[in-house]
Amino acid sequence: CWVGSRGLITAPLPQASPLARSFELDYEEDCFRKDGAPFRYISGSIHYARVPRPAWRDRLLKMYMSGLSAVQLGLLVILRPGPYICAEWEMGGLPSWLLWKPDIVLRSSDPAYLAAVDSWLHVLLPKIKPRLYQHGGNIISVQVENEYGSYYACDYGYLRHLLGSFRALLGSEVLLFTTDGTQPEELHCGTLQGLYATIDFGPGSNVTEAFGAQRWVEPKGPLVNSEYYTGWLDYWGEAHASTSSVRVARGLENMLQMGASVNMYMFHGGTNFAYWSGADFKDQYKPVTTSYDYDAPLSEAGDPTEKLFAIRTVISKFQPLPAGPMPSPTPKYAYGRVALQKHADLLDALGVLCPSGPIQSQFPLTFEAIKQAHGFVVYRTQLPRDVPDPATLGAPPHSICDRGYVMLQKYCGTLERDGQTTLRVMGRAGDTLDVLLENMGRISFGANISDFKGLLGNLSLDSSPLSNWLIYPLDIDTAVQQGWPHAALPKPSRRGRAGPAFYTGTFETPGIAWDTFVKFPGWSKGQLWINGFNLGRYWPRRGPQQTLFVPGSVLHIGRPNNVTVLELEGAPSTPLLFFLDQPLFNRTATGTLHNASSGCRKEQRWL
Repeated sequence: CWVGSRGLITAPLPQASPLARSFELDYEEDCFRKDGAPFRYISGSIHYARVPRPAWRDRLLKMYMSGLSAVQLGLLVILRPGPYICAEWEMGGLPSWLLWKPDIVLRSSDPAYLAAVDSWLHVLLPKIKPRLYQHGGNIISVQVENEYGSYYACDYGYLRHLLGSFRALLGSEVLLFTTDGTQPEELHCGTLQGLYATIDFGPGSNVTEAFGAQRWVEPKGPLVNSEYYTGWLDYWGEAHASTSSVRVARGLENMLQMGASVNMYMFHGGTNFAYWSGADFKDQYKPVTTSYDYDAPLSEAGDPTEKLFAIRTVISKFQPLPAGPMPSPTPKYAYGRVALQKHADLLDALGVLCPSGPIQSQFPLTFEAIKQAHGFVVYRTQLPRDVPDPATLGAPPHSICDRGYVMLQKYCGTLERDGQTTLRVMGRAGDTLDVLLENMGRISFGANISDFKGLLGNLSLDSSPLSNWLIYPLDIDTAVQQGWPHAALPKPSRRGRAGPAFYTGTFETPGIAWDTFVKFPGWSKGQLWINGFNLGRYWPRRGPQQTLFVPGSVLHIGRPNNVTVLELEGAPSTPLLFFLDQPLFNRTATGTLHNASSGCRKEQRWL
């Protein structure tokens, strides 16, 4: 199996002599050799960070029973420790604090970046070395970087530095490899002598042509597809991705008939809890949904699908399957309707959410400049003059990263990256203007992963720049984990249901703590916590995802479960949640995909 930041992959492990453990390339016979015998793995990815820890054993057992199993000695591991992993994870797995140095060049020979990488590898890899297969462990190979050929830098010095570090810290015997797409430019920039080059492609590719691309850089050695795509990720505002079981199974069988080793990406996708979903940039910013179901063989909740059984049938043609039945799906429960009540407008809770107080600045500062990794920041200033007639509140292009919820006495509307960047507003001199900025996830793939967040440029009023800002970095999660807002008295509000506000409620389970899915009827967009656990972003107005997965492990038995919702745009007139026993994925938004309102004027009435 494959573990690491990028994933875990199970593969068959026949019995071996403990006195002669080896895993190596055979360039004469075009195969791997484990303990001297020809070896081929059939494997599948699982990202441990996307799966609640109590569910790890269940998911791995189901992978084992699919035929990706270890036979006697336990799971084999192909480790992919980064430092960059992509995986549609926030900033591709790189820590956001790297951007505290604004001119850093990520994934390059930039000394500042290499210093951070070396610091990471010198902690991680010494822990890995005793777990290598050659030393009695189960790690058979280690990937260096990830799809580097798709990155603009094409910095061989960087790859050589990584190769030297991995060799120095892991030794000369471990098999090191790379993974890249099949285009010549990807293989040209992503491969390096001393690192075995593998490729990735999905069921839509011609298998012979794809492996021909690998043979262009590796004329001899085993054929390896390190990421065979069983499905695809979802973006907010697009249809739920799906790939037919028949196509996935056919492509797998074709590769196995050629003797290739294959890792299926993903075998179990899981969930982007909290703020960890990343984003792509394809002509525009495309944030990834909270669900990472991926249309994978194991569903987001870890249940076997039709696709899993189709894959299992193919594997059975090439190697024996484990004895016994496939484990049943985990039990689900529809806990039903939960009523919520408004607790407080977000702006009335700044003392709790930002206990250190605001940062003063003439002009807006980015999240990175104030060392805010994730979540939300409030930018506050005052109108410098009376605005009796509607004026344009605007932002420079590409300066809203990623959504800004504007309030001027009342909620005015939303500014959005690659979307609406102006609103019409009115007010009096001295009126407080607040903009709540939301980080929707840093770009995880492509050239521009230096994805700074917040207000990257100044807002202007009819082209006159606004100044004298108070900046509040919010630590909502700490407050919620410490019992707020359930332990506090509700704050009366005159703002109605529009704009950023917290809602609370409780429910009890009937003596069980089973997985469930929560639906948001009439809600707009926001964040959900249950018992202090951040389940991620909901956005039913944009879709396609309509429910959030709630692992049973976060629920209480015999005492109330505390539900906290941060609604960002506008709650329904009757704030309810529904807990279901199945997910709703594939429903795209109807009507506008952008704002619930188009301005902030005195005559507006909020329904």
